[in-house]
Amino acid sequence: MRAAVIHGAGDVHIENVPDPTIRQPTDALVRVVRACICGSDLWPYGSLPHSDTEQRIGHEFLGVVEDLGADVAGFARGDLVVAPFVWSDGTCEFCREGLQTSCRHGGSWARDGIDGGQGEAVRVPQAQGTLVKLPVAADSALLPSLMTLSDVFPTGYHCAVKAGVTPRTTVTVIGDGAVGLSAVLAAKRLGAEQIILMGRHRERTDLGVEFGATDVVAERGEAGIEKVRGLTGGDGTHTVLECVGLAAAIETALGVVRDGGVVSRVGAPQYSQVPMDFGPFLRNITRTGGVAPARAYIDQLLPDILDGRIEPGRVFDRTVGLDEVPDGYQAMADRKALKVLVTP
Repeated sequence: MRAAVIHGAGDVHIENVPDPTIRQPTDALVRVVRACICGSDLWPYGSLPHSDTEQRIGHEFLGVVEDLGADVAGFARGDLVVAPFVWSDGTCEFCREGLQTSCRHGGSWARDGIDGGQGEAVRVPQAQGTLVKLPVAADSALLPSLMTLSDVFPTGYHCAVKAGVTPRTTVTVIGDGAVGLSAVLAAKRLGAEQIILMGRHRERTDLGVEFGATDVVAERGEAGIEKVRGLTGGDGTHTVLECVGLAAAIETALGVVRDGGVVSRVGAPQYSQVPMDFGPFLRNITRTGGVAPARAYIDQLLPDILDGRIEPGRVFDRTVGLDEVPDGYQAMADRKALKVLVTP
């Protein structure tokens, strides 16, 4: 079959790779119907050292079940399913606690011999605990929004949930990428009445306003902090959803959070230290967040998508075929695309 591989920074290709097969009775084979390129894929795309050995890439996909291991119950060939961005057994104590990202028997796509999502098919380990059946046809107009359940929408939702967003809290979202826009949508779903979106790309922040942002702050650094505080009577917001992953974003978050507030971060951190010194300590600032257990949120978010109450799939602003995936990476790296949908 054909799939995306990466050899180093800026070097993504479509190559022939071995066809997936059932190896364990807990496996399923899924023919990929939709995949996408994640903002976190851009980190290796921008910095991975070159290697003559290709690495598979991609961790978001939905597709049709083609085959099932003997121990997989609750699914049938032909079912449309979505896969969270990590696979998990659904039975260990961490999974039962809703922390599937720490599953004792789970793992990540495109690692340790597991297929990546950006290809024609995927062998899904621990399929019964990982996959979620979708009650629509494989050509449904809802597929882009259902695709977001694999990662980006649950990640934004996790950020808001960990921050404790409620109708009584004010919110600042830092970042106008797909995760930041998903966080705006999540904060609105949780009832927040004031949602300040910090971003400087007009077409993205316009979508953020449609998703529920009440204010947009394009300024950065101290100017941005001052603008947010001006919108909140000088105090800052109760919660800050940091969806970028750079040190400057954390510094801004600490500048705009209200005393006694919460900074929740889900941007993949590209830094090793966080400035949580005596100043934030005196202000009683709480820091939380982390990698989102997407599987824990899919069941509660799915009905709103099926009913048309939310449309997180609007974050996709470009669609490419499998052969065009390298162009999709470059478009996202150049900020010419917000998030790229892939149709193998």
